[in-house]
Amino acid sequence: MAQATAHAQGQQHPIKLYLVVWAWLFVLSACSYFVDYFQVQGLLRYALIVLFMLLKAGLIVAIFMHMAWERLSLVYAILVPISAVLVFVTIMVLEADYTLLSRIVFFGSGS
Repeated sequence: MAQATAHAQGQQHPIKLYLVVWAWLFVLSACSYFVDYFQVQGLLRYALIVLFMLLKAGLIVAIFMHMAWERLSLVYAILVPISAVLVFVTIMVLEADYTLLSRIVFFGSGS
């Protein structure tokens, strides 16, 4: 009976959880800033920035959008389409590189 009334009122999360998440978001943002500050260049720069961005987005979605406490079917309904889009974008990028290299080989550099 106590569970039913607690569930009907909604789940309350401790403020400490939100403060910890805010602290992690601050740390991840600082790490992203330090990538620029220390002038990391090349592929490592973009990989680190994207990694920090995805970690921050995951924290925001999981905690502030309450996805960590949702049913698994709702999580799948949101994450599977996004994952499919990322897979298709990756395939398009690889195919575009192949097309560009093919054009360079067959038509020359264009100069």
